[in-house]
Amino acid sequence: MSTALIILAAGQGTRMKSDLPKVLHQIAHAPMLVHAMKAGQVLEPEKIVVVAGHGAELVQAAALEWDESALIANQNEQLGTAHAVAQAGPQLEGFEGDAIVLYGDTPFIRPETLEKMAAARAEHDVVVLGFEAQDPGRYGRLVMQGDTLERIVEFKDASDEERAITFCNSGVIAAPAKLLFDLIAEVKNENAAGEYYLTDIIGIARAKGLSATAVACDESETMGVNSRAELAQAEAAFQATARAEALDNGITMHAPETVHFAHDTHVGRDTIIEPNVIFGPGVTVESGARLRAFSHLEGAHVSRGAIVGPYARLRPGAELAEDTHIGNFVEVKNATIGEGSKANHLTYIGDATIGDGTNIGAGTITCNYDGVMKHQTTIGDRVFVGSNTMLVAPVSLGDDAMTGSGSVVTNDVPDGALALARARQETKPGMARKMVELLKAKKKRKEAK
Repeated sequence: MSTALIILAAGQGTRMKSDLPKVLHQIAHAPMLVHAMKAGQVLEPEKIVVVAGHGAELVQAAALEWDESALIANQNEQLGTAHAVAQAGPQLEGFEGDAIVLYGDTPFIRPETLEKMAAARAEHDVVVLGFEAQDPGRYGRLVMQGDTLERIVEFKDASDEERAITFCNSGVIAAPAKLLFDLIAEVKNENAAGEYYLTDIIGIARAKGLSATAVACDESETMGVNSRAELAQAEAAFQATARAEALDNGITMHAPETVHFAHDTHVGRDTIIEPNVIFGPGVTVESGARLRAFSHLEGAHVSRGAIVGPYARLRPGAELAEDTHIGNFVEVKNATIGEGSKANHLTYIGDATIGDGTNIGAGTITCNYDGVMKHQTTIGDRVFVGSNTMLVAPVSLGDDAMTGSGSVVTNDVPDGALALARARQETKPGMARKMVELLKAKKKRKEAK
Protein backbone atom coordinates (compact mmCIF):
# COMPACT_ATOMS: atom_id res chain seq x y z
CA MET A 1 0.00 0.00 0.00
CA SER A 2 1.41 3.39 -0.99
CA THR A 3 1.56 6.13 1.64
CA ALA A 4 1.37 9.90 1.70
CA LEU A 5 2.60 12.07 4.53
CA ILE A 6 0.64 15.16 5.47
CA ILE A 7 2.78 17.35 7.74
CA LEU A 8 1.05 20.25 9.45
CA ALA A 9 3.41 23.22 9.59
CA ALA A 10 1.21 26.30 9.39
CA GLY A 11 1.39 27.64 12.94
CA GLN A 12 3.09 30.90 13.81
CA GLY A 13 4.11 29.78 17.27
CA THR A 14 3.58 33.08 19.10
CA ARG A 15 5.09 31.67 22.31
CA MET A 16 8.41 31.28 20.48
CA LYS A 17 8.55 35.10 20.21
CA SER A 18 10.25 34.83 16.85
CA ASP A 19 9.92 36.06 13.28
CA LEU A 20 10.87 32.55 12.15
CA PRO A 21 8.05 30.03 11.63
CA LYS A 22 7.91 27.69 14.60
CA VAL A 23 8.65 24.51 12.63
CA LEU A 24 11.92 25.99 11.32
CA HIS A 25 13.50 26.32 14.74
CA GLN A 26 16.28 23.78 14.90
CA ILE A 27 17.03 20.73 17.00
CA ALA A 28 20.44 19.16 16.43
CA HIS A 29 21.10 21.49 13.48
CA ALA A 30 17.93 20.60 11.57
CA PRO A 31 14.52 22.31 11.52
CA MET A 32 11.83 20.49 13.48
CA LEU A 33 10.01 20.10 10.17
CA VAL A 34 12.92 18.04 8.82
CA HIS A 35 12.83 15.76 11.86
CA ALA A 36 9.18 15.00 11.11
CA MET A 37 9.95 14.40 7.43
CA LYS A 38 12.85 12.10 8.32
CA ALA A 39 10.71 9.99 10.65
CA GLY A 40 8.14 9.49 7.90
CA GLN A 41 10.75 8.20 5.44
CA VAL A 42 10.50 4.74 7.04
CA LEU A 43 7.12 4.38 5.30
CA GLU A 44 8.72 5.14 1.92
CA PRO A 45 6.03 7.73 1.14
CA GLU A 46 4.97 8.23 -2.43
CA LYS A 47 4.01 11.81 -1.64
CA ILE A 48 4.80 14.33 1.07
CA VAL A 49 2.49 17.30 1.52
CA VAL A 50 3.58 20.07 3.88
CA VAL A 51 0.73 22.34 4.96
CA ALA A 52 2.26 25.79 5.45
CA GLY A 53 0.80 29.04 6.66
CA HIS A 54 2.87 31.57 8.57
CA GLY A 55 6.13 32.14 6.70
CA ALA A 56 5.02 29.78 3.94
CA GLU A 57 7.89 30.66 1.61
CA LEU A 58 10.49 29.85 4.26
CA VAL A 59 8.72 26.62 5.18
CA GLN A 60 8.53 25.62 1.53
CA ALA A 61 12.24 26.31 1.03
CA ALA A 62 13.18 24.17 4.04
CA ALA A 63 10.93 21.30 2.93
CA LEU A 64 12.27 21.31 -0.63
CA GLU A 65 15.86 21.48 0.58
CA TRP A 66 15.30 18.21 2.41
CA ASP A 67 13.11 16.59 -0.26
CA GLU A 68 12.79 18.31 -3.60
CA SER A 69 9.67 16.28 -4.41
CA ALA A 70 7.72 17.62 -1.42
CA LEU A 71 4.40 19.32 -2.19
CA ILE A 72 3.21 22.48 -0.45
CA ALA A 73 -0.35 23.36 0.53
CA ASN A 74 -1.28 26.68 2.12
CA GLN A 75 -3.58 27.22 5.09
CA ASN A 76 -4.26 30.92 4.96
CA GLU A 77 -6.70 30.90 7.91
CA GLN A 78 -6.06 28.99 11.13
CA LEU A 79 -9.40 27.22 11.57
CA GLY A 80 -8.26 24.04 13.28
CA THR A 81 -6.47 20.80 12.54
CA ALA A 82 -9.18 19.29 10.34
CA HIS A 83 -9.19 22.45 8.24
CA ALA A 84 -5.39 22.27 7.99
CA VAL A 85 -5.44 18.66 6.76
CA ALA A 86 -8.19 19.51 4.28
CA GLN A 87 -5.83 21.94 2.55
CA ALA A 88 -3.76 18.92 1.43
CA GLY A 89 -6.79 17.47 -0.39
CA PRO A 90 -6.09 18.99 -3.83
CA GLN A 91 -2.48 17.76 -3.70
CA LEU A 92 -3.70 14.21 -3.04
CA GLU A 93 -6.59 14.21 -5.50
CA GLY A 94 -6.95 10.68 -6.85
CA PHE A 95 -4.35 9.22 -4.49
CA GLU A 96 -5.41 5.68 -3.64
CA GLY A 97 -3.09 4.93 -0.74
CA ASP A 98 -2.99 5.71 2.96
CA ALA A 99 -2.35 9.13 4.44
CA ILE A 100 -0.70 9.74 7.77
CA VAL A 101 -0.89 13.11 9.50
CA LEU A 102 2.25 14.32 11.29
CA TYR A 103 3.15 17.61 12.94
CA GLY A 104 6.10 19.83 12.16
CA ASP A 105 6.47 20.85 15.80
CA THR A 106 6.45 17.27 17.13
CA PRO A 107 9.89 16.07 16.03
CA PHE A 108 10.42 12.85 18.00
CA ILE A 109 7.91 10.33 16.61
CA ARG A 110 10.07 7.24 16.07
CA PRO A 111 10.11 5.41 12.72
CA GLU A 112 9.30 2.18 14.56
CA THR A 113 6.12 3.78 15.90
CA LEU A 114 5.00 4.76 12.41
CA GLU A 115 5.64 1.19 11.26
CA LYS A 116 3.36 -0.04 14.09
CA MET A 117 0.67 2.37 12.92
CA ALA A 118 1.01 1.13 9.34
CA ALA A 119 0.62 -2.47 10.55
CA ALA A 120 -2.50 -1.55 12.53
CA ARG A 121 -3.94 0.20 9.48
CA ALA A 122 -4.05 -3.17 7.72
CA GLU A 123 -6.74 -4.22 10.23
CA HIS A 124 -8.57 -0.96 10.98
CA ASP A 125 -9.95 1.91 8.94
CA VAL A 126 -8.51 4.66 11.13
CA VAL A 127 -5.51 4.47 13.46
CA VAL A 128 -4.58 7.07 16.06
CA LEU A 129 -1.33 7.37 17.98
CA GLY A 130 -1.84 7.65 21.73
CA PHE A 131 0.26 7.70 24.87
CA GLU A 132 -0.14 7.25 28.61
CA ALA A 133 0.44 10.68 30.10
CA GLN A 134 1.99 11.19 33.52
CA ASP A 135 0.11 14.48 33.68
CA PRO A 136 -2.74 14.41 31.14
CA GLY A 137 -3.32 18.13 31.55
CA ARG A 138 -5.18 19.60 28.59
CA TYR A 139 -4.49 16.78 26.13
CA GLY A 140 -7.38 15.24 24.22
CA ARG A 141 -8.53 11.93 25.73
CA LEU A 142 -8.86 8.63 23.83
CA VAL A 143 -12.08 6.87 24.78
CA MET A 144 -11.45 3.16 24.27
CA GLN A 145 -13.67 0.07 24.41
CA GLY A 146 -11.17 -2.77 24.42
CA ASP A 147 -9.08 -2.33 21.27
CA THR A 148 -11.69 -0.08 19.68
CA LEU A 149 -11.27 3.67 19.77
CA GLU A 150 -14.79 5.09 20.16
CA ARG A 151 -13.99 8.80 20.06
CA ILE A 152 -11.47 11.48 20.96
CA VAL A 153 -12.62 14.18 23.34
CA GLU A 154 -10.80 17.48 23.55
CA PHE A 155 -10.13 18.64 27.10
CA LYS A 156 -12.29 21.73 26.71
CA ASP A 157 -15.26 19.58 25.81
CA ALA A 158 -14.60 16.61 28.12
CA SER A 159 -16.68 15.59 31.12
CA ASP A 160 -15.08 14.99 34.50
CA GLU A 161 -15.19 11.25 33.84
CA GLU A 162 -13.48 11.69 30.47
CA ARG A 163 -10.85 14.00 31.94
CA ALA A 164 -9.89 11.19 34.33
CA ILE A 165 -8.66 9.17 31.33
CA THR A 166 -4.84 9.12 31.07
CA PHE A 167 -4.58 7.64 27.54
CA CYS A 168 -4.11 10.77 25.47
CA ASN A 169 -4.11 11.85 21.85
CA SER A 170 -0.85 12.69 20.07
CA GLY A 171 -2.65 14.08 17.02
CA VAL A 172 -1.02 11.60 14.63
CA ILE A 173 -3.67 9.81 12.54
CA ALA A 174 -3.52 7.29 9.69
CA ALA A 175 -6.33 6.39 7.30
CA PRO A 176 -6.94 5.83 3.60
CA ALA A 177 -6.49 9.24 2.00
CA LYS A 178 -9.90 9.33 0.35
CA LEU A 179 -11.62 8.24 3.56
CA LEU A 180 -9.68 10.82 5.57
CA PHE A 181 -10.88 13.70 3.39
CA ASP A 182 -14.44 12.34 3.25
CA LEU A 183 -14.58 12.23 7.04
CA ILE A 184 -13.07 15.71 7.34
CA ALA A 185 -15.79 17.06 5.05
CA GLU A 186 -18.34 16.13 7.74
CA VAL A 187 -16.51 17.79 10.63
CA LYS A 188 -18.36 20.69 12.27
CA ASN A 189 -16.96 23.51 14.38
CA GLU A 190 -19.55 23.07 17.13
CA ASN A 191 -17.14 23.06 20.06
CA ALA A 192 -15.82 25.38 22.74
CA ALA A 193 -13.04 26.72 20.49
CA GLY A 194 -15.14 27.09 17.35
CA GLU A 195 -12.55 25.12 15.38
CA TYR A 196 -12.67 22.15 13.03
CA TYR A 197 -11.09 19.35 15.05
CA LEU A 198 -9.35 16.52 13.21
CA THR A 199 -10.13 14.37 16.24
CA ASP A 200 -13.86 14.50 15.40
CA ILE A 201 -13.33 12.12 12.49
CA ILE A 202 -13.15 9.19 14.93
CA GLY A 203 -16.71 9.67 16.15
CA ILE A 204 -17.90 10.21 12.57
CA ALA A 205 -16.13 7.05 11.41
CA ARG A 206 -17.58 4.96 14.24
CA ALA A 207 -21.07 6.25 13.47
CA LYS A 208 -20.62 4.93 9.94
CA GLY A 209 -19.64 1.50 11.25
CA LEU A 210 -15.96 1.93 10.42
CA SER A 211 -13.30 0.55 12.74
CA ALA A 212 -10.80 2.69 14.66
CA THR A 213 -8.03 1.84 17.06
CA ALA A 214 -5.11 3.45 18.86
CA VAL A 215 -1.45 2.48 18.89
CA ALA A 216 0.50 3.44 22.01
CA CYS A 217 3.94 5.05 22.08
CA ASP A 218 6.14 6.43 24.82
CA GLU A 219 5.10 9.89 25.96
CA SER A 220 8.56 11.26 25.11
CA GLU A 221 7.86 10.73 21.39
CA THR A 222 4.94 13.12 21.50
CA MET A 223 6.87 16.07 22.89
CA GLY A 224 5.62 19.20 21.19
CA VAL A 225 7.64 22.40 21.02
CA ASN A 226 5.84 25.69 21.57
CA SER A 227 8.37 27.88 23.37
CA ARG A 228 12.10 28.51 23.63
CA ALA A 229 12.15 26.62 26.92
CA GLU A 230 10.52 23.60 25.28
CA LEU A 231 12.95 23.90 22.36
CA ALA A 232 15.84 23.66 24.83
CA GLN A 233 14.18 20.64 26.47
CA ALA A 234 13.77 19.01 23.06
CA GLU A 235 17.44 19.61 22.24
CA ALA A 236 18.44 18.05 25.56
CA ALA A 237 16.18 15.06 24.87
CA PHE A 238 17.67 14.55 21.42
CA GLN A 239 21.23 14.75 22.74
CA ALA A 240 20.51 12.32 25.58
CA THR A 241 19.15 9.79 23.10
CA ALA A 242 22.00 10.30 20.63
CA ARG A 243 24.63 9.86 23.37
CA ALA A 244 23.01 6.68 24.65
CA GLU A 245 22.86 5.24 21.13
CA ALA A 246 26.53 6.14 20.53
CA LEU A 247 27.61 4.35 23.68
CA ASP A 248 25.49 1.32 22.78
CA ASN A 249 27.13 1.28 19.33
CA GLY A 250 30.64 0.90 20.71
CA ILE A 251 31.81 4.51 20.86
CA THR A 252 33.88 5.68 23.82
CA MET A 253 33.02 9.05 25.35
CA HIS A 254 34.83 10.20 28.47
CA ALA A 255 32.21 12.84 29.28
CA PRO A 256 29.18 12.10 27.08
CA GLU A 257 27.15 14.94 28.58
CA THR A 258 29.57 17.41 26.93
CA VAL A 259 29.39 15.93 23.42
CA HIS A 260 26.77 17.39 21.05
CA PHE A 261 25.60 15.50 17.97
CA ALA A 262 23.79 16.70 14.85
CA HIS A 263 20.70 15.00 13.50
CA ASP A 264 22.74 13.16 10.82
CA THR A 265 26.03 12.41 12.62
CA HIS A 266 27.51 8.99 11.82
CA VAL A 267 30.33 7.65 14.01
CA GLY A 268 31.90 4.21 13.68
CA ARG A 269 32.62 1.80 16.52
CA ASP A 270 35.83 2.03 18.55
CA THR A 271 36.01 5.76 17.91
CA ILE A 272 37.03 7.78 20.96
CA ILE A 273 35.32 11.12 21.49
CA GLU A 274 36.90 13.28 24.16
CA PRO A 275 35.00 15.99 26.10
CA ASN A 276 33.41 19.02 24.48
CA VAL A 277 33.38 17.82 20.89
CA ILE A 278 30.67 19.46 18.77
CA PHE A 279 29.22 17.97 15.58
CA GLY A 280 27.58 20.17 13.00
CA PRO A 281 25.55 18.61 10.16
CA GLY A 282 27.04 16.28 7.58
CA VAL A 283 29.78 14.54 9.58
CA THR A 284 30.89 10.94 9.11
CA VAL A 285 33.61 9.45 11.30
CA GLU A 286 34.86 5.96 10.49
CA SER A 287 35.76 3.31 13.06
CA GLY A 288 38.82 3.70 15.21
CA ALA A 289 39.27 7.45 14.90
CA ARG A 290 39.99 9.75 17.84
CA LEU A 291 38.35 13.14 18.25
CA ARG A 292 40.17 15.06 20.90
CA ALA A 293 38.70 17.64 23.24
CA PHE A 294 37.11 20.92 22.15
CA SER A 295 37.06 20.09 18.44
CA HIS A 296 34.28 21.22 16.10
CA LEU A 297 33.34 19.23 12.98
CA GLU A 298 30.88 20.14 10.23
CA GLY A 299 30.43 18.67 6.76
CA ALA A 300 33.54 16.54 7.21
CA HIS A 301 34.64 12.94 6.65
CA VAL A 302 37.18 11.43 9.04
CA SER A 303 38.70 8.08 8.10
CA ARG A 304 39.84 5.17 10.24
CA GLY A 305 42.73 5.86 12.58
CA ALA A 306 42.69 9.63 12.12
CA ILE A 307 43.28 11.93 15.07
CA VAL A 308 41.54 15.30 15.23
CA GLY A 309 42.31 17.98 17.80
CA PRO A 310 42.35 19.08 20.49
CA TYR A 311 40.87 22.44 19.52
CA ALA A 312 40.63 21.58 15.82
CA ARG A 313 38.00 22.77 13.39
CA LEU A 314 36.90 20.75 10.37
CA ARG A 315 34.66 22.77 8.06
CA PRO A 316 32.53 21.57 5.12
CA GLY A 317 34.49 19.67 2.52
CA ALA A 318 37.21 18.45 4.89
CA GLU A 319 38.26 14.91 3.87
CA LEU A 320 40.75 13.16 6.12
CA ALA A 321 42.28 9.89 4.89
CA GLU A 322 43.38 7.09 7.23
CA ASP A 323 45.90 7.86 9.97
CA THR A 324 45.95 11.60 9.37
CA HIS A 325 46.66 13.97 12.25
CA ILE A 326 44.94 17.35 12.52
CA GLY A 327 46.19 19.00 15.68
CA ASN A 328 45.52 21.91 17.97
CA PHE A 329 44.23 25.14 16.47
CA VAL A 330 44.24 23.72 12.95
CA GLU A 331 41.36 24.56 10.59
CA VAL A 332 40.60 22.53 7.46
CA LYS A 333 38.03 23.64 4.87
CA ASN A 334 37.23 22.09 1.48
CA ALA A 335 40.48 20.15 1.52
CA THR A 336 41.60 16.55 1.17
CA ILE A 337 44.36 15.37 3.48
CA GLY A 338 46.17 12.21 2.33
CA GLU A 339 46.93 9.07 4.29
CA GLY A 340 49.36 9.56 7.15
CA SER A 341 49.74 13.29 6.58
CA LYS A 342 49.97 15.66 9.53
CA ALA A 343 49.15 19.26 10.34
CA ASN A 344 49.71 19.38 14.06
CA HIS A 345 49.78 23.07 15.05
CA LEU A 346 48.30 26.48 14.31
CA THR A 347 47.54 26.01 10.63
CA TYR A 348 44.86 26.88 8.07
CA ILE A 349 44.31 24.53 5.12
CA GLY A 350 41.61 25.68 2.72
CA ASP A 351 40.79 24.69 -0.86
CA ALA A 352 43.69 22.27 -0.97
CA THR A 353 44.70 18.74 -1.88
CA ILE A 354 47.49 17.20 0.19
CA GLY A 355 49.08 13.87 -0.66
CA ASP A 356 50.21 10.98 1.55
CA GLY A 357 52.88 11.18 4.22
CA THR A 358 53.19 14.96 4.10
CA ASN A 359 54.05 17.14 7.10
CA ILE A 360 52.57 20.63 7.35
CA GLY A 361 54.60 22.78 9.73
CA ALA A 362 53.19 25.03 12.45
CA GLY A 363 51.78 28.34 11.29
CA THR A 364 51.30 27.29 7.66
CA ILE A 365 48.54 29.08 5.75
CA THR A 366 47.13 28.28 2.34
CA CYS A 367 46.36 31.81 1.12
CA ASN A 368 43.37 30.72 -0.93
CA TYR A 369 41.29 33.90 -1.25
CA ASP A 370 42.19 36.97 -3.29
CA GLY A 371 39.19 38.99 -2.17
CA VAL A 372 37.01 37.78 -5.05
CA MET A 373 37.92 34.19 -5.97
CA LYS A 374 39.06 31.07 -4.13
CA HIS A 375 42.17 29.31 -5.47
CA GLN A 376 43.55 25.81 -5.10
CA THR A 377 46.75 24.64 -3.41
CA THR A 378 48.11 21.21 -4.37
CA ILE A 379 50.73 19.50 -2.24
CA GLY A 380 52.17 16.14 -3.21
CA ASP A 381 53.34 13.09 -1.27
CA ARG A 382 56.06 13.16 1.38
CA VAL A 383 56.33 16.95 1.30
CA PHE A 384 57.82 18.85 4.24
CA VAL A 385 56.30 22.30 4.62
CA GLY A 386 58.41 24.39 6.99
CA SER A 387 56.85 26.32 9.84
CA ASN A 388 55.24 29.68 9.04
CA THR A 389 55.06 29.02 5.31
CA MET A 390 52.56 31.07 3.31
CA LEU A 391 51.35 29.17 0.23
CA VAL A 392 49.85 31.78 -2.08
CA ALA A 393 47.33 29.95 -4.26
CA PRO A 394 47.10 28.89 -6.98
CA VAL A 395 50.29 27.01 -6.28
CA SER A 396 51.55 23.44 -6.21
CA LEU A 397 54.33 21.59 -4.41
CA GLY A 398 55.58 18.40 -6.04
CA ASP A 399 56.33 15.07 -4.36
CA ASP A 400 59.24 15.11 -1.88
CA ALA A 401 59.45 18.91 -2.04
CA MET A 402 60.37 21.11 0.91
CA THR A 403 59.86 24.73 1.95
CA GLY A 404 62.07 26.66 4.31
CA SER A 405 60.50 28.10 7.46
CA GLY A 406 59.09 31.58 6.98
CA SER A 407 58.82 31.27 3.21
CA VAL A 408 56.16 32.97 1.12
CA VAL A 409 55.70 30.59 -1.81
CA THR A 410 54.12 32.14 -4.91
CA ASN A 411 55.47 29.82 -7.63
CA ASP A 412 55.14 26.09 -8.16
CA VAL A 413 57.83 23.91 -6.55
CA PRO A 414 58.96 20.87 -8.59
CA ASP A 415 59.36 17.34 -7.23
CA GLY A 416 62.20 17.07 -4.77
CA ALA A 417 62.98 20.81 -4.78
CA LEU A 418 63.59 23.12 -1.81
CA ALA A 419 61.82 26.49 -1.91
CA LEU A 420 63.26 29.39 0.07
CA ALA A 421 61.34 32.65 -0.27
CA ARG A 422 62.19 35.11 2.47
CA ALA A 423 64.08 38.42 2.82
CA ARG A 424 67.80 38.36 3.51
CA GLN A 425 68.60 38.90 7.19
CA GLU A 426 70.85 41.77 8.20
CA THR A 427 72.50 41.91 11.65
CA LYS A 428 73.72 45.30 13.00
CA PRO A 429 75.93 44.89 16.11
CA GLY A 430 74.97 47.05 19.11
CA MET A 431 72.03 48.63 17.30
CA ALA A 432 69.42 47.09 19.62
CA ARG A 433 70.85 48.85 22.71
CA LYS A 434 71.11 52.15 20.83
CA MET A 435 67.50 51.87 19.67
CA VAL A 436 66.25 51.20 23.21
CA GLU A 437 68.13 54.24 24.56
CA LEU A 438 66.78 56.47 21.78
CA LEU A 439 63.23 55.31 22.46
CA LYS A 440 63.54 55.82 26.21
CA ALA A 441 64.83 59.36 25.66
CA LYS A 442 61.96 60.11 23.31
CA LYS A 443 59.45 58.81 25.83
CA LYS A 444 61.00 60.90 28.62
CA ARG A 445 60.77 64.10 26.53
CA LYS A 446 57.16 63.34 25.74
CA GLU A 447 56.27 62.85 29.41
CA ALA A 448 58.01 66.09 30.37
CA LYS A 449 55.78 68.22 28.16
